[in-house]
Amino acid sequence: QVQLVESGGGLVQAGGSLRLSCAASGRTFRTLAMGWFRQAPGKEREFVAAISWNDGNTYYLDSVKGRFTISRVNAKNTVYLQMNSLEPEDTAVYYCAADLSVVLSTTANEYDYWGQGTQVTVSS
Repeated sequence: QVQLVESGGGLVQAGGSLRLSCAASGRTFRTLAMGWFRQAPGKEREFVAAISWNDGNTYYLDSVKGRFTISRVNAKNTVYLQMNSLEPEDTAVYYCAADLSVVLSTTANEYDYWGQGTQVTVSS
C-alpha cells in the first residue's frame, strides 16, 4: 500500500505561482513512477505531468510545458509540481498518483494509488 498526501494548493491570481507537494509513505518511494493529474468541474480527470522512478524522465501536458515542472526528492519521499504563469484554465483539483509499473504513463487508469487532491484556483 502507498499513502499519498498532497499540499500546497490555494487561490492565486493569473500569472502567479504555486508549488504542490505530494508526500508518499508505505512503500519504497524511489521505485514508484509519480504523476500529477487534475480535474476541473464538469470535466474528466486530465494528465498534467509525470516523472519516472529511475532516470528522471518526464512527460507534460502540452498546455503546461514551459510553465510547470515536476520533480522528486527520493530522500524526502516527496514529489513536487512547480506551477508558474498560472492561468484561469489551470483551475482544478490536482491529484498526485503513484504507478508501480516501470513504464512511465500518462493514463490515469495505469496509476495504482491516488491522493485525495488539493484545490488550485486561479483568478483572472
